[in-house]
Amino acid sequence: MPDLTHGDDDAAVNALRSAVMRLSRRLKHQRVDESLSPTEMSVLGTLSLCGKATPGELARKEHVQPPSMTRIVALLEAKGLVRLEPHPEDRRQKVVSKTEQAEAMLAESRAKRNAFLAALVENLDEDEWAKLRAAAPVLEKLAHL
Repeated sequence: MPDLTHGDDDAAVNALRSAVMRLSRRLKHQRVDESLSPTEMSVLGTLSLCGKATPGELARKEHVQPPSMTRIVALLEAKGLVRLEPHPEDRRQKVVSKTEQAEAMLAESRAKRNAFLAALVENLDEDEWAKLRAAAPVLEKLAHL
């Protein structure tokens, strides 16, 4: 584990936080469906990665309280973006999965956001782009800690 007691490390952590927040805000404006909240989009993205999950599992993955996730899932179901099915082993629980409509919307959203990022990357020189490519797996790891 790195020792973050040095001033340079503190400045780097601050710069990273600021850059990630600014870039995240800009990406949020690249949404395909303005009626979905960023949290709803994130839940659909999580379902895209894991396939199916209970509302409790989704709440843990999304770092929200279970009652909040229950409301989010209900909103997504009302919009036709997720379906609820009985849990195969525990009939008291439900399993959430995304619909074909959600997958199409996610694909369109990914394409729009990827195009936005690709346009930004065109402004980088080769060395900067190489550093960013190398940093991507580390940022992905941070996002899932």
